Amino acid sequence: MPTGAHRQVTATYRVQVRPGFDLDAAAGLTDYLARLGVTHLYSAPLLTATPGSAHGYDVVDPRAVNPELGGEAARRRLVQALHEAGLGLVVDIVPNHAGVAVPVANPAWWDVLRRGRSSPYARWFDIDWSRPRLLLPVLADDAGRAGGPDAPDALDDLKIADGELRYHEHRYPIADGTDGGSPRDVHDRQHYELVSWRRGDTELGYRRFFAVSDLAGLRVEDPEVFDATHAEVLRWVAAGEVDGIRVDHPDGLRDPAGYLARLRAAAPETWLVVEKILEYGEELPDWPVDGTTGYDALASVCGLFVDPAAAGDFTVLDTTVTGRPTSWPSLIHHCKRTVVTRLFAAELNRLARLVPEVAPESARAALAELAACFPVYRGYPPHGARHLAMARSEAGRRRPDLTTTLDTVTAHLRDPDDELAQRFPQLTGAVMAKGVEDTAYYRWNRFVACNEVGGSPARFGVPPAEFHRATAARHERLPAGMTTLSTHDTKRGEDVRARLAVLAELPADWARRVRDWMARVPLPDPSLAHLLWQTAVGAWPIERDRLHAYAEKAAREAAASTSWSDPDPRFEHALHHLVDRMYDDETLHAEITAFADRLTRPGWSNSLGQKLVQLTMPGVPDTYQGTELWENSLVDPDNRRPVDFAVRRELLDRLDAGWLPPVDASGAVKLLVVSRTLRLRRDRPELFTGYHPVPVHGPAAEHAVAFDRGGVLAVATRLPVGLARRGGWGRTWLSPSVNKVTELFTGRVYSDERVLLAELLADYPVALLVRSKPVEAS
Repeated sequence: MPTGAHRQVTATYRVQVRPGFDLDAAAGLTDYLARLGVTHLYSAPLLTATPGSAHGYDVVDPRAVNPELGGEAARRRLVQALHEAGLGLVVDIVPNHAGVAVPVANPAWWDVLRRGRSSPYARWFDIDWSRPRLLLPVLADDAGRAGGPDAPDALDDLKIADGELRYHEHRYPIADGTDGGSPRDVHDRQHYELVSWRRGDTELGYRRFFAVSDLAGLRVEDPEVFDATHAEVLRWVAAGEVDGIRVDHPDGLRDPAGYLARLRAAAPETWLVVEKILEYGEELPDWPVDGTTGYDALASVCGLFVDPAAAGDFTVLDTTVTGRPTSWPSLIHHCKRTVVTRLFAAELNRLARLVPEVAPESARAALAELAACFPVYRGYPPHGARHLAMARSEAGRRRPDLTTTLDTVTAHLRDPDDELAQRFPQLTGAVMAKGVEDTAYYRWNRFVACNEVGGSPARFGVPPAEFHRATAARHERLPAGMTTLSTHDTKRGEDVRARLAVLAELPADWARRVRDWMARVPLPDPSLAHLLWQTAVGAWPIERDRLHAYAEKAAREAAASTSWSDPDPRFEHALHHLVDRMYDDETLHAEITAFADRLTRPGWSNSLGQKLVQLTMPGVPDTYQGTELWENSLVDPDNRRPVDFAVRRELLDRLDAGWLPPVDASGAVKLLVVSRTLRLRRDRPELFTGYHPVPVHGPAAEHAVAFDRGGVLAVATRLPVGLARRGGWGRTWLSPSVNKVTELFTGRVYSDERVLLAELLADYPVALLVRSKPVEAS
């Protein structure tokens, strides 16, 4: 392949490269990935990140490959290994923010701290230069000392060493001509001021990623900043070493449309997808991209295997166990209103100053209410005006006392040239993410299989007709967008979601069981308890330490009974006691195991069904590392655990030798479905050029979903518990519409006009029928 040429991205495999699994380790997977059937390795960010970073989204130097991953030489070895295996590379880039937790590791940030506004890098970061000094919220919480957290005592630990200010392990530069005197004297002369970490939310002077002060916002809307931060990745693209780019968090950018236009112009032949989370019914803006990273597909596919009829039962259960009804819209508003006024108080203050004709307190209140009422992550032309109007209407209904101020603020927001109109959308996306994904999703636990990025806990299941409409629209509008079931950001892995979907077919049994458990091991926060019991049966058997870690993170994210900033030791003791009882109480442990066992086989059916649908539907399917076998990961960092590739290689060898595995705990059957489907997509792309539903006829038709991609027909079982209750498929059938088809997983050939599902799905709950080419008459 000539230099600069690009490979078409047909299917990707996500690898979480990190210091413990570097680029050479990733290169060692190339033969396995080629045999699996993907066309591209899809990597976590590769540029130099904060030392020790386990994820790479805190880039500190965009000019070079992370030395902890092996550096540039290892990247070249990876590219060579991929190309020798006939594969390509898709990389993840992070344009919105940079890591600043270790200033000395970030040359640009270090120079800004040393020189202040006169630094040539000052324009890189979204800093409020109207403030006299740049606040760095890094000091320990010394509230126990007299005078509060920022009393002189808090800076007593400062030292000067090697021409730098040192605070324990933290290093900071000293501006030219400002040395001399005590460490505190020197500190007071700097362009920055070290303050208590608690002041970050209320006084920070730079835009950050969500509420993470260690991630400073970048100004990639500035062409010079764009060029400097993208030169290395674009060099790889120009050399034909990168075929696809995944753009992290475009909602955080000041001008996402302009940014993507510039990126597309710089990489015109590159497959380009954006991590844009769409609310239900929202469409991707008309950007020059191939699609999203697939959360919309995830919600649609997983919902297909949830029984919508159980919504009422789970609502009653949730009301019973929590002692109160929960309104999802009201909870969203409450959580968003809380985070915008607490976590984003500094951002609110900065925005309020852009409405000088209104008193600051009133401006802050109006902006907070509009952000809390905004119906999507952020508005984009031309639909942004509609979303703003919706937010203004709802804000006025909730706060009629702010009518005049809301009108004034909204007038600013309707002017695209107004700085407030350009900055406010950066806030609404962050408020949605922190208020809904990271708070409300952990507070309303009616049925946690629906509490997933890109979905909505209020939408209980996706009927087949709705799924087909959405998928047909995807085929027409964004046929090359990514599809996925698991990512590094999902709240739980795909197979855990598949097992939890079985609960929707057992609402009465689950209600009896969980009410009994909650009564025997009470927790002061019953909603969180319901989350933990669902998590336990969905991921069982799960190691004790993993469930402890998840329980603590979930509780602190919910911020109802404890939190990250103010952990409640008494509540967290009760929380961990609950988890320990699951393992130490022999009776309880046996009951959890028995109930989880009831979910296992139908959960496997759901897993195979949703995987086949995701791999065959329109789009570019991604397989998250390890999920080609059963995988019970929870939220990060649990989903970044090491993957046993040796086991996967061995099982693939057996499959390729002709073994047809049973549906059992080994997960080999999932590997069969994944490898055979991906190979077919790679080798026979002409079979995947259309989309239309295939009707299923007979007494159990509602338990099947089928569609034709233009030469291959996918069939999956849904609601397997209900199917078993009715006695199986009976005379349920579908028509392949041709005289002869071969089922890919079993190799069986069907030549009848009608194929009975009882025969087609006798071995596996899924089938992939490949039509034989008609023989032309001589």
